[in-house]
Amino acid sequence: MSSQSSYAPDDLRRALGSGLLSFPVTHTRADLSFDEDAYRDHVAHLSGFGAAGLFAAGGTGEFPALTVEEVLRVVTATVQADGGTSPVVGPVGYGTSTAVAMAREVEAAGADGVFVLPPYLNELTQDGLYEHVAAVCRATSLGVVVYHRANARFTARTVARLVEEFDNFIGFKDGVCDIDLLATLYATHGDRLLYVGGLPTAETYALPYLELGATTYSSAIFNFAPEWARAFYDDVVARDRTAVYDRLREFVIPYLDIRNRAAGYPVSIVKAGMTAVGRSAGPVRPPLTDLTESELAELTDLVKKVV
Repeated sequence: MSSQSSYAPDDLRRALGSGLLSFPVTHTRADLSFDEDAYRDHVAHLSGFGAAGLFAAGGTGEFPALTVEEVLRVVTATVQADGGTSPVVGPVGYGTSTAVAMAREVEAAGADGVFVLPPYLNELTQDGLYEHVAAVCRATSLGVVVYHRANARFTARTVARLVEEFDNFIGFKDGVCDIDLLATLYATHGDRLLYVGGLPTAETYALPYLELGATTYSSAIFNFAPEWARAFYDDVVARDRTAVYDRLREFVIPYLDIRNRAAGYPVSIVKAGMTAVGRSAGPVRPPLTDLTESELAELTDLVKKVV
């Protein structure tokens, strides 16, 4: 299989680890159809702010609510709208056969890497989880990043098997806050892997994660406040504790207060942030729900302090 990507797996690992990662929202119309033109405009806008990578149709991009066809449309639109400014990572998920087919299609669409989201529904043994990711790694020449979350909770042994057997297994995104595991992985594998802070509103954990080997994190806030998000990342990398905690106190903690009021709001609040800055991305798709009008007004007042 010949990849259209200019990033070999090791090159992608280094590129993604060198800066802030963007997880764009997926734009919808009032009828919940994919608004491709608005999405392309958003990606082009974000490309001017120096993200180290774009993860298309990820968790913030409402992957579970998209059809497989829509996921590929989003990935293709991301590749084309970004125009090579940043590496683009496309998602795969659901059952193993579907994930394998998606990995091949994501590569054919011009993505530079593959992001393996947790498989749908099933509880998994570690052997089953290994076989799932191994099948994706075999299906593509692109670098593969896994998401440690929900039913896809990896042990150090499973990660070690994947590292040993697949040169294109390059990254581990933690959505659990498994400090013991992260410390073990970094002590064992060092810079062989990319470690990504992947908890909702990852800015909250960015400074301590840096000490665990995670040089980057997924910033959903980057969607609606890219300059603020980049400045926050720079403070984290500089280990400027005063600046980081000032920003947490002034914006992130009140933002979390709104985010924590309902299940699913970690995604919904990002789309609300887009509305707050006058760049609406439309409503979230069910089963997620949008913020209430009063919550949106409260968020808008908060966002005005940072944009």
